[in-house]
Amino acid sequence: MKYRKKPVVVEAVQFVDTEESILKLSELGLDPVKIDYDVPDSPILKIETLEGLMIATEGDYIIKGVQGEFYPCKPDIFAETYEETEE
Repeated sequence: MKYRKKPVVVEAVQFVDTEESILKLSELGLDPVKIDYDVPDSPILKIETLEGLMIATEGDYIIKGVQGEFYPCKPDIFAETYEETEE
């Protein structure tokens, strides 16, 4: 048998180290927005997911899932999987 993935509309914000991006992540519901600056030119975002702590690097999309959970997604995978909608 073959199966097709059901279409699901998700909310997402691309993580970049700017006030605007951090505010959008907060408005998305990510709380707290934990950014680690251990490597000065490579900030990372730490996200508590259903599978445990995950790390997002700049450019990654942070997706709010159907159950209100959050997880990171690399930009190339995001572009292949999602398209913008007016919903």
